[in-house]
Amino acid sequence: MIKEVVKTTLLNCSLEESDILKYKNQVKDIHHAIPQFELTGWVNSPVQDHHELLKSIERVASEIRACANVLVVAGVGGSFLGARAIQEALKPYFGLSEHGIEVVYVGLNMSGAYIKQLLSYLDKKQVYVNVISKSGGTMEPALAFRVMRLYMEKRYGDKAKERIIVTTDAEKGILKGIADKAGYRQFVIPSNIGGRYSVLTPVGLLPVAVAGVDIRALMAGAKHATEELLEPDLANNDAYKYAVMRHMLYEQGYSIELLASFEPGLNKFHEWWKQLFGESEGKEKKGLYPSTVNFSTDLHSIGQFIQDGSPIMFETLLHFHEIEGDLQVPFDERDEDGLNYLSHRSFNEINAISKQGTALAHAEGGVPVIQLELPKLDEYHLGYLIYFFMKACAMSACLLEVNPFDQPGVEAYKSKMLELLKEK
Repeated sequence: MIKEVVKTTLLNCSLEESDILKYKNQVKDIHHAIPQFELTGWVNSPVQDHHELLKSIERVASEIRACANVLVVAGVGGSFLGARAIQEALKPYFGLSEHGIEVVYVGLNMSGAYIKQLLSYLDKKQVYVNVISKSGGTMEPALAFRVMRLYMEKRYGDKAKERIIVTTDAEKGILKGIADKAGYRQFVIPSNIGGRYSVLTPVGLLPVAVAGVDIRALMAGAKHATEELLEPDLANNDAYKYAVMRHMLYEQGYSIELLASFEPGLNKFHEWWKQLFGESEGKEKKGLYPSTVNFSTDLHSIGQFIQDGSPIMFETLLHFHEIEGDLQVPFDERDEDGLNYLSHRSFNEINAISKQGTALAHAEGGVPVIQLELPKLDEYHLGYLIYFFMKACAMSACLLEVNPFDQPGVEAYKSKMLELLKEK
C-alpha cells in the first residue's frame, strides 16, 4: 500500500517549508481540540466496524436494482452532494455502471419545471425513492418528498411503502415521525455528524451503492486516510499541510481558491468541495471564496482571467495519474489537420501533459498553484480524498478561528424565506 496517497506540492509560491512548519504547534493544539466540537463523529467513523451496516445497505441496494430502473433521491446540500459527486466521478460518461441503475435527484431546487418533468420521466420507469434529511424540516427536500410520496402512493398503492426508504435521525424530527407512522424502512444519519461531513454514512452510501459503486472499497480508502491523518505532526500530515498552505495564502491577501481538475466526471465532486469549504469557513466576514474550474474546457474561457486577470486567486490542482479507459490518437494518412505527430500518444497522456503545461503557465503568470496528486481515480482513492478534504477543512476553519461545523448564514436565509411564505 502506498503510504503517501495524496501528494501535496507547491508551484511558484512564496511559501517555504520552514514557514509552513511555524504553524506546527498551533496545528497540534487544534488537532487535539477538534473532537471536542459537536458534530465530529465523522473524525473516527471510518475506522469503526460498519460491517453489518454495509451489509444492510448492500442488501437494500440489491433489492432496488432488481425491482426498479430509477432511484429518486430527495435531498439538498450535504444530503445529496456527496453521493452525486461519487456517482458522477465513477460511473461511465455514457450509460450506466455495469452493476448499477439510474440515480436521479430532487429537492435540490424548487423549480416547478424540474419536478414536473421528472414526474413525467418516471412514468415510464419502475421507481424507488430515498428521502434524506436529518430533521425533515428543510423546505426543498420536504416539498419534493411530499410530491414524491403522493406520486408513489397513487402509482403503487399499498406497496408504495416498500419502495420508499428514509434516511434520517434515529430518534426525532418530522421525517422520523412520518417514517415511523407509515412503516417506511429507515437508515440512520448519526446524530454526531453534520450534513456536509455525512457522505461516508448511509446518506451517501445507499445512493452510490444503487448506482453500482463498491462501497466497501470506498470505505477502505477512507479508513486508510483516517489512520494516516491521525498524525498531529504537521510535517507528516498532508491534509494539515494543505490547510496551512491555503491559510497562509489567505493571509497574504488571496481571496479565492480555485479547485481545478482535468476530468469532467469530477464536476460534481467540485460542487461537494465547494459546499464543504464554503459552509465551513465562510463566517464572521472571513474565509476564502471556494470556486471551481474544469480543464481543459475552462482554459478557453475563465483560463484567460486566471492567467492575466486580477491577482486575487490561487489554484488547487487535483490530478489522478490513472484514469480507467483511454484511446490512442489514430494515425490518418491524409494528415490534413497536421496532428499525426500525436498518433503515438493516448488522450489520457495528452491530458496529463496539458495539466503539466497549465500548472507551469499559471505559475509563471504569478498564480500560486497547490497540486494534489493521487495514483488512480477509483473508489478506494476517492474515499481517501473525501476524508482528506474533510480533515483539511476542519483544520483550515479552526485556523480562521471559526466553527467548522455550524452554518448560521444558512439558517438566516431559511428564517427569512419562512417569514415571506407566511405573509398573507
